[in-house]
Amino acid sequence: MDSETIFETVDLRKEFGALVAVDDVSMKVSRNTLHAIIGPNGAGKTTFFNLLSGNIAPTSGQVIYKGRDITHQPVHQTIHFGIGRSFQISNIFPNLSVFENVRLASQALGADNFKFWQAASAFKKYEERTWAVLERVGLTERANTFARTLPHGDQRKLELGMILAPDPEVLLLDEPTAGMAAEQVPELIALIQEIQRTGDKTVMLVEHNMNVVMRVSDRITVMHQGAVLAEGTPTEITANKDVQTAYLGGLYELNV
Repeated sequence: MDSETIFETVDLRKEFGALVAVDDVSMKVSRNTLHAIIGPNGAGKTTFFNLLSGNIAPTSGQVIYKGRDITHQPVHQTIHFGIGRSFQISNIFPNLSVFENVRLASQALGADNFKFWQAASAFKKYEERTWAVLERVGLTERANTFARTLPHGDQRKLELGMILAPDPEVLLLDEPTAGMAAEQVPELIALIQEIQRTGDKTVMLVEHNMNVVMRVSDRITVMHQGAVLAEGTPTEITANKDVQTAYLGGLYELNV
C-alpha cells in the first residue's frame, strides 16, 4: 500500500448462500479525500461498508487499512483503529440528551469506558470534547434536549457528532441524507465537507442523491450487481456510458 492510500480492498467477496453481494471488489481510497460509492439498489454498497467496518466477515479477499490487514477484525476493534461508521437509519440513544449521546461516544474509546457508576462530572476531558463536537455540528443550543425529540435532520447531525467524538481518521457514511427534507440536505453536506477538508479526515460516502455526489466527491466508485462497474472523477463518471445504462437505465444523463 502506498503512502497516499488509507483504505484498500483486494478481491473482497461476500456470499450469502447463492447470492454474491460483493463480487471480488478491489479498490483504493486516498487519504483526506471524499470518495463516494454509488449504484442501483441491491448493488452491494451497504454490504461493502459492512465489510470495511467489521460488521460482517467476508467470504474471501482482504481489507487493508493504513497498511494493516484488518479483514477479520470485529467492529469494536475497527473503531479503535480510527474508523467511524454511520448507518442508513439513525443510530442514537433516543432517551438520552444530545449532550449525553456525544459524551458517551467520547468516553467509549477512552480508558474510562467501563466506569459506569462514577459521576459524569469526573470526566472533564470528555465534557470538553463533547462541547467541542456539539459546536462543530451545530447542536450546542440543543445539548439538553432529548435525542428522540430532535427533528430528523438534527438527529443526523447528532449521529455525525457521535461518530466524530472519538476523532476517527475515516468516516464511513451510509446515506447520511436519507429521510431528510430537501431543504435540510445542503446544510448537512456542507458540514460533512467542512469536516473532511479541515479535520484531516477521509470520508467514504454511500449516497443516492446524485446532485450531492457529483458536487462534493473527489472520486466516485460505481457498483453494479456487487462488482465495480466504473471508477473516476465526477466528470469521468458523468461521461461513462456504462454508468448511464446501469445506474439510470439509459433514460437520461447525469448532470454535474
